[in-house]
Amino acid sequence: MSQKIRIAIQKSGRLNEESLQLLKNCGVSIDNGKDQLKAIARNFPLEVLYLRNGDIPQYLRDGVVDIAILGENTLIEKGKDLPIIERLGFSKCKVSLAIPKGQEYNSVKDLEGKRIATSYPNTVREYLAEKGVNAELHIINGSVEIAPNIGLADAICDIVSSGSTLFKNNLKEVEQMLTSEAVLTASPTISDERKELLETLKFRIQSVLAGQRSKYVLMNVPDAKLDDVIAMLPGMRSPTVLPLAQEGWSSVHSVINKDSFWDVIDNLKKAGAEGILVCPIEKMVL
Repeated sequence: MSQKIRIAIQKSGRLNEESLQLLKNCGVSIDNGKDQLKAIARNFPLEVLYLRNGDIPQYLRDGVVDIAILGENTLIEKGKDLPIIERLGFSKCKVSLAIPKGQEYNSVKDLEGKRIATSYPNTVREYLAEKGVNAELHIINGSVEIAPNIGLADAICDIVSSGSTLFKNNLKEVEQMLTSEAVLTASPTISDERKELLETLKFRIQSVLAGQRSKYVLMNVPDAKLDDVIAMLPGMRSPTVLPLAQEGWSSVHSVINKDSFWDVIDNLKKAGAEGILVCPIEKMVL
């Protein structure tokens, strides 16, 4: 295949690092030079462009890049017309409204007529319109947390991860407007040839994500308890059962989703499973 698929990722920060790690886990090797704005993959027809997160939606519309990994919050703010191809599960955060700690707050109606500093004006306008609240927006690119402290605004809207930045600036979160994570999206003008490359990359990404969401478990089970144990296992198709050298016992192998892992393990122990081993899964091809 002669063409390369062009992917945009954020030029720096956590989203950049985790995006590159995902591509690495997908077997895509990228040569990254210091302050490089473009890089070519050595073993996959892919070209990486390092761009400002907020500029990526327009580059997708213009066809400068074919696909992108960016924060869902940016897609909601600047690219609602662009599709979410895959949710990637990292760089999770919230977009929230915050006010000074000492200020009383009862509901979003308290923001009526107030000044709100934000880098997400479209998101704030839509949210306040749904709540029937009118407020004055001050659009700031950069650190908005300082705005209430210098008298520029009564409240702010910004992304919140741990909440430590709000705490340091004497602010408190009062409304969570939306949750966000990294997503894979695509240009509306992507060619058919590059769509094939996208499908190949998407398959690899899904295999990596499936592995991250699961654990491989091995356990010893008395044959008399096999039916009870097997009934508890939500494996991909059915568990693997192998006889042990000790008569009356079998080794059972299966995959458990991380979200329900401890509940399943507790029930397996109660049902008679012993010597339970848990292994990470690098990739899971379904």
